[in-house]
Amino acid sequence: MDKEGKEGSFRGLFIIMIISLLIALFWNSFPPIKNAVNYVLNPSAGNLLNWNIGYGMTILVLILSLFITIVQKYMTDQETLREMKKEQKELQEQMKKLEPGSKEHGELSMKSIKLIGPMMKLSMRPAIYTAIPFILFFRWFADFFAQIDFKFLGFLSWFWFYLIASIIFGSIFRKILKVV
Repeated sequence: MDKEGKEGSFRGLFIIMIISLLIALFWNSFPPIKNAVNYVLNPSAGNLLNWNIGYGMTILVLILSLFITIVQKYMTDQETLREMKKEQKELQEQMKKLEPGSKEHGELSMKSIKLIGPMMKLSMRPAIYTAIPFILFFRWFADFFAQIDFKFLGFLSWFWFYLIASIIFGSIFRKILKVV
């Protein structure tokens, strides 16, 4: 692997994750963070949830899922990812034909493992652009829903509703936008 591939591969992501953790950690103890987010989200997302909590949350999840999918599509090299996934699939099909433990199987396995790092690097790049906004949204959601007692579909907390709906919407958007 080239020097550029080893260095800096996850440096940006690591820095953003540390910043995200600091934001989450200091949310209540450093009021300017919380106040700034409330200033932006209360009149927009807050009004949407106050209008109708079920539909409002569904619309917010839809918008956030679309945002993530668009960032994934345009911040990753889709063609390279497709080629790498195709190559990995071919290697795994070849490995199925070989006896585990054989020299050939081991060589193909090593080739497959060498693809994981670069694929992960390409796939994780969008997280640099979405991590902080999502930490801010999640902290805001936690504060908003702490003030009310509401269960989506009668039994789901806001977190589980968000998670399930984002998986559904994300899958639909990735299919429509042809995101790897």
